[in-house]
Parts: sequence; C-alpha cells; structure tokens
Amino acid sequence: MTTSYFQFGVRTAVHSGAGCRTLLPELLRGLGGRKALLVTDKGVTQAGVTAQVSQLFDVSWQPVRLVGIFDDVEQDAKAAVINKAVAQFKALGADCLIALGGGSVLDTVKAMKWMMHKGLQDVRMGLVTNTIEMFPEAQYIPIPHVALPTTAGTGAEVSPIAVVFNETLNIKTNLINPFVAADFALLDPELTLGLPPKITAFTGFDVLTHALEAYFSPAANPMTDAYAIQSTRLVVENLETAVKEGSNLKARANMLIASCMAISAFSAALNAIPVHNMAHALGAKFNIPHGLANAVLLPYVMASMSEFYLTRSRGFAEVLGLRYVPESSEGALQAIVAYITDLRKRVGLPDTFADYNIQQNDLVQVVRLVQSDPAGMVFKLPATVIEHVTKQVMGTVGAVS
Repeated sequence: MTTSYFQFGVRTAVHSGAGCRTLLPELLRGLGGRKALLVTDKGVTQAGVTAQVSQLFDVSWQPVRLVGIFDDVEQDAKAAVINKAVAQFKALGADCLIALGGGSVLDTVKAMKWMMHKGLQDVRMGLVTNTIEMFPEAQYIPIPHVALPTTAGTGAEVSPIAVVFNETLNIKTNLINPFVAADFALLDPELTLGLPPKITAFTGFDVLTHALEAYFSPAANPMTDAYAIQSTRLVVENLETAVKEGSNLKARANMLIASCMAISAFSAALNAIPVHNMAHALGAKFNIPHGLANAVLLPYVMASMSEFYLTRSRGFAEVLGLRYVPESSEGALQAIVAYITDLRKRVGLPDTFADYNIQQNDLVQVVRLVQSDPAGMVFKLPATVIEHVTKQVMGTVGAVS
C-alpha cells in the first residue's frame, strides 16, 4: 500500500433506505431543477419501476415537472443513444436529469451531462480514447442530476467514470471527470426487487471485482482499503441471499451500499485493472454483459497472474472471512481463487462464455483488443496471459483447462 501522496473524494451525496426515492422531487427542486427528463431502459419500464418513480411527480403542487421519459438506453452506454437522449432533452426544454437503471443508464446520463457541458454535437467527438479531466480543468457541471440505481453492480451513480461504447471505433472508452457523477444518489432497495436472480448475481460479482481490484491496486491507500474491505464483507454476507431470496430488502439494501463503496474505492485507486481490462475488450467484441464478463474472468485472471496478487493475498483472504488462511501467499491466493469460483457456482453463474461463441481463430484479435483497450493503457497485459485466460473461458472445443 502506498504511503505517498493520494487523493480521495466522493462528491455525490448518498441517501440509502427503502422508500428514499420519494425524496427525488424535493432534491431536484433544491438543485434548481424545474423540468426533468427521466432516462432509463425498456426493461426497467416494463418491470413497472419507471412508473414507481414517475408517479412521484403526479402531485399537482409539485414545483418540479417530469417533462419526458427516454427509455431507449441499450446494453452499454452507446454513443448514438447518448446523442439521441441529448436531442430529446433539448427538444423538451428540460433542465435537469434523472438516471433510473443499471450501469448503462447511469453512464448514459453522465455522458449526456458532459456532452452538453462541452457543447458537442456528437459525444464521439470527445471520446476517441480515454478522456481524463481533473480539477481545475474539470469544473462543476451545472445540470441538476439525481441517480437511482436499479441494480447493485457498477456503482455508477457515484463514480466519476462513465464507460461509453464508441460504435464507430468498436471500443469502450472511459470518460473520467469528478463532476459527471450525480449530485445525489438514492439507494432504494425497493427498486431492485424485480431483478432476476442471474442479473442480481453477475452485477454482484461486478461489485466484488471493483472491491478486489481496488484492494490489489498499486495505487491502493488507507481510504480505498476501508471502502474495498467493507464492500467485500457486505458482498460475502449478502450476495447469495439477494440472489436466492430476491425479496429480502436487507440483503438488497446492503448490496446497493456495497456497490456504492466498491466503485468509490476502485475509482480512487484506478491503476492496474487486469480483470476489467479483459472484461471491457471481450464484452465489446462479443456483447457480453459487463458483470457477467467480470464474474467469469475473475478467478482465471487471478490464477494466471499470481505474481500480481501475491503481496496482499493473505490480507484479502482474511477479508473474505476464510476459516483457514494458509501461511504462504501462494496458498492464500489459491484459497481466494477457490472461494470465488465456489461463490460463482453457488449463485448460479457459468464458468465460461460458452454461450458467446468465442472461437480459436478469435485469439489473435482478442489479444489486440485487450492490449489496445483504454483500460489497459496503464498496465499492459502480456499476450501469453490474455491467450491463456481466453482459452480457459471460451467454453468451446478449443478451450483448455
């Protein structure tokens, strides 16, 4: 863990608890908003969650009006969709944003806000590769913005990062700016009750991956450790319950808190992120949901890059609450990998990408995509590691154990 200079900040004010969504109109009013656009996706709308939020504005005396609902967000925050949503925001004369959904929706709204602040006609004009803006270049974006996550996974409601899929370049690009995050995040577990078990499981694994990559980051510090450790404990204690008892509000609430904490650690310790590096590249190429990509890849990457994880392996084994932690770092790492593999099985997730038709002849392209992915610019994964992990997760005739 570094003992030199570090910076840590969480600028989004968080409200947590069942029913806290009811604070939404008043929070927007306090931020100066009057005409709100709600951004979500078709799945959230069909599940009835959009209605749970939109009806908060039906009271006649409410000073903030909901002037429109944009529910065309698709898997991944696609640039063309972001452009379309901004066009609707402007056409309706909206002045504030509500993000209701999972990571794709939350990132879409962050990118919308940044795009309008920059005066861009197309968000892709500013996102050719990683775009990193820090204070004082980055300044407050005066567009009121409240986020309500419907999954416990990305933590995008509080993170200063938006991952945008640039269809023109066929890559996921990272927009990093401390002021794209929401002004307020409402962690209401009631909005997650309809989430299917499989999605609950793989979004939960996204939380675990954020926490783990923050903990093992070369840029980890005491503040990021505090968030990474506690979020990991919450995942260990609550993920399986949330998957198997979907109506358990306590487990749902704790997973939302874990998600928020894990991404805060991850964002503040952003450095080498080998699991996310591979997940971004494979996800973009084969249309694999991000949380599922992390869930499948996590134990394979750790086992294939043991030298990277050994230094802090005993500490993380203790965080997981393993009954017996081997004395050696190598043994501790093996125990971590075994635990994660078993947890993945217990929550019903696959151990390969067999459903995504990755073939032997894709290997060369996968190596190139992983090494050129914006997430791999700081820490470039060796081709041998990429090939070895990809062969393990292919789930085809070409796979190896």
